[in-house]
Amino acid sequence: MKTEDQVPYPHLWDLYLAVIAAAAVTVVLVVDRPWPAKLGAAGAIGAMALLHAVFGRDLIRADRTSSRLLAAHLVLFATAVTLVPESNWLLFALIPLMFQLAGLRQATIAVVLANAALPVSDLILRPDTFGLDLVIAAISCATGIWLGFWIIRVIEQSQERHRLIVELENSRAEVARLSREAGVTAERSRLAAEIHDTLAQGFTSIITLLQAADPELKDDKIALAVRTARENLAESRSLVAALSPAPLASISLPSAVRRQVERFAEESGVRAGLRVTGDERDLPTAAEVVLLRAAQEALTNVRRHASAQEAAVLLAYTPAAVRLVVRDDGCGFVPGAADGYGLAGMRARAEQVNGAVTVHSDPDTGTTIEVEVPV
Repeated sequence: MKTEDQVPYPHLWDLYLAVIAAAAVTVVLVVDRPWPAKLGAAGAIGAMALLHAVFGRDLIRADRTSSRLLAAHLVLFATAVTLVPESNWLLFALIPLMFQLAGLRQATIAVVLANAALPVSDLILRPDTFGLDLVIAAISCATGIWLGFWIIRVIEQSQERHRLIVELENSRAEVARLSREAGVTAERSRLAAEIHDTLAQGFTSIITLLQAADPELKDDKIALAVRTARENLAESRSLVAALSPAPLASISLPSAVRRQVERFAEESGVRAGLRVTGDERDLPTAAEVVLLRAAQEALTNVRRHASAQEAAVLLAYTPAAVRLVVRDDGCGFVPGAADGYGLAGMRARAEQVNGAVTVHSDPDTGTTIEVEVPV
């Protein structure tokens, strides 16, 4: 059966049916038959055209079948050819219409019945024309069925080509996306290596040289320089961790977050712990990356700005989502007024996976950052 996508010019098809119906009515009205029969046949053909206009065309465009509508067309056509045999010319439009209104098997049966209408009526009303009309009906039936099979085969091939084209376009889009992601990942890895080989190594060298000059750090200025260098070394390591590919290829998300918490506690001296609730399960890579990056950024903010004594991280699995909550007991800030690139980037990454970021903060209770990602 044809759909609107399979009929390139549906309005031209409707026009074709209208022209054939009008031609059939004209033939019916001009042949030498009794006027009551001609009017009855013309009315039957007009009723077929009306049924198609009101019901048939919408069904065809919606790719739906209708046995009742097909049966109504057969009854009206049989009525027309019984009253006026010349109505048989309507088969030029009726046969393809049948293959649009029904599946292959039903349409084939309908073609046989439609072509049998005239010979059967001849047996009762016009026995002298039975033989010729039977031969014409057999040829018309065979041709109509062959044409229907051929049209359906062409439609199937067109659908297959369309499907392959869609798959090819999707594959190209996916290749382009992966290429962009690979380029971004390569650039981030390059930057991480540059930071590691320059800034991080430089701060390490500064710390080593200062401690060699004053191992006990008795000089306040040297001690301050060492603390500053260590803080900046921690910052550079955080940048390297944020820019490097997410460490999720060989370990689970909770394990990766736990590593971040342990590194944070080691580098900052702030007590920190991770709690995991719910049924742990594999998530889409994009969701895991967003949650891991959010944990890194939130812990970096605690080290940089919070002056906290303790931090806690919660990773909660629920049936519909996964929540990451990072809480500290630091000095807090006014949400919105102090949002920097870190929180903005966190929100942007969460939005990419339809997630959301919520921030609660005040000087008395510290700061809580919550990231929820639907899965």
